[in-house]
Amino acid sequence: MDKIPKIDRQREHQANERTFLAWLRTSIALISFGFAIARFGIFLRQLNIAITQQEPPVNPLSNSENLGLALVIFGIFTVALAAWRYNQVFWQIERADYKPNRLMVWIMTGVVIILGLFSIPLLLRRDKVPSHSPVPIQPQSRNLQRSTPNANVRKGTITTLYKQIFLFLK
Repeated sequence: MDKIPKIDRQREHQANERTFLAWLRTSIALISFGFAIARFGIFLRQLNIAITQQEPPVNPLSNSENLGLALVIFGIFTVALAAWRYNQVFWQIERADYKPNRLMVWIMTGVVIILGLFSIPLLLRRDKVPSHSPVPIQPQSRNLQRSTPNANVRKGTITTLYKQIFLFLK
């Protein structure tokens, strides 16, 4: 245990902790990004339903909810792997027999590449929005009618705006 001077061992442990924290930040980013992708996909589908009054077809395998879920699961797996690796390196430093593990780096790289490849069909897929679908007229709020009884509020303006945003995002 005393093969390495105390100050060198302290630096190595601090480096190990910094590496663990980097993995932790990466896993938090993966979880957050996965959550955002899944929720934004649900939002776009609900927006499409509100605009077209039709349920869009959803691919059961390649949709944003599945990609988001995969990223969240991968982020959780990354936290567990980082904690395991931190503990493994801790004891290797204490025994003065540290050996870098390149296999873990290649596995993590491969998983990120695979998840990136799964996101390509989501980026390339363009759902067709019917061009002659009826635009529903949104009822005006009671408060809006009371506060501006004589205002010229065009019905359907908000829905038309949502439709333009949705078509722009597609």
